[in-house]
Amino acid sequence: MAVTYTWTIQTCERDIATGGINVIHWRCTGVDGEHSASNYGSVGLTYDPSDSDFIAYADVTEAQAQAWVWENVSQTDTEAAIAADIDKQINPTEASGNPWAA
Repeated sequence: MAVTYTWTIQTCERDIATGGINVIHWRCTGVDGEHSASNYGSVGLTYDPSDSDFIAYADVTEAQAQAWVWENVSQTDTEAAIAADIDKQINPTEASGNPWAA
């Protein structure tokens, strides 16, 4: 099977006075059959409310927030790390336990 990835925006932190988003918390989850792994992170943003391209909190879409995340986080590298974690679950190279309890 192939890994299916889902990116979600967990929450956005904003400056109440200006309506500018200054932190976005994100999660990427990968699923391959019964196996899954995820990465979570946050991205700090700098904004200027006087800029012509400023988008206030109330007008930000999930797609825009995700685009800001991908400007700061490599989608390819994140998904590759998740795929590697899932591969380790499917094809483990290490194990733990006590040999006398086997």
